[in-house]
Amino acid sequence: MAHLSLSSLSPPPSSSSSPPLRLHGRIFSPFCRVQVSSSSTSYLQPKVVVTREHGKNGKLINVLTEHGINCLEFPLIQHTKGPDLDRLSSVLSADTAFDWIIITSPEAGLVFLEAWKAAGAPCVKVGVVGSGTQSVFEEVMQSSKQSLRVAFAPSKATGKVLASELPKDGNRKCTVLYPASAKASGEIEEGLSSRGFEVTRLNTYTTVPVNDVDEIVFKQALSAPVVAVASPSAVRAWVNLLSESERWGNAVACIGETTALAAKRSGLRNVYYPTNPGLEGWVDSILEALRVHDRFQKINQVASP
Repeated sequence: MAHLSLSSLSPPPSSSSSPPLRLHGRIFSPFCRVQVSSSSTSYLQPKVVVTREHGKNGKLINVLTEHGINCLEFPLIQHTKGPDLDRLSSVLSADTAFDWIIITSPEAGLVFLEAWKAAGAPCVKVGVVGSGTQSVFEEVMQSSKQSLRVAFAPSKATGKVLASELPKDGNRKCTVLYPASAKASGEIEEGLSSRGFEVTRLNTYTTVPVNDVDEIVFKQALSAPVVAVASPSAVRAWVNLLSESERWGNAVACIGETTALAAKRSGLRNVYYPTNPGLEGWVDSILEALRVHDRFQKINQVASP
């Protein structure tokens, strides 16, 4: 079980719950629809809201269902084409090979693989930020006859640590291709450049919030004890869905530290995250958030006359 790092971002449990935090943002649009997961039913109150793009919540839902936890699928973001996407396959097709391809998210990995196949599956050496991202490449590595090899992951699954630990061959020029989200920070290329790497960044995709949501489904999401988020973009989308009059103080379970810090900066208080990003640690964080919620519920029941 992954170690949970809660103390730095959420207050310790006490005998009485803290007052809910007032958050500010734009009012949601009550049109269109958001699909509820097949594991959810209209008469069961969901315990966890899963917020990845529709079709990408299945693994998390399946694991939580095994724990008897009812989920509500409520996508907060969607991925769209980035300004450099069309360049990626041609860059990979060029005669000059890169020493490293750096991939820092599952979505970046999926986008890269499409371009890599279109480029004729050239030989590449990949560095990933963590096990969740690496899993995107497992099937391809088994069938690619070593033309694609995941050769590095940092000791801690963050961009900062990746930039500080990526192997470099002596003093010679070492080239890196970094296909990324247009919204990713400059932390990786700045860290690598400071170590002497020559970095080519391509913004191959971006994320945009799902602006039109179903009012009834949104109210269900607001009442769930835990909202599970996998990116800073999802955190921002959730906060922006809350109207100025909305009072919400339930828990946010984040996939990793970067997302958790974004949640803290957004004003969310009950933030849970694992030391090492990934599905297993994320599930542990969700379960811990539910345990704390249940303890508060019992305390309040006992205190009620």
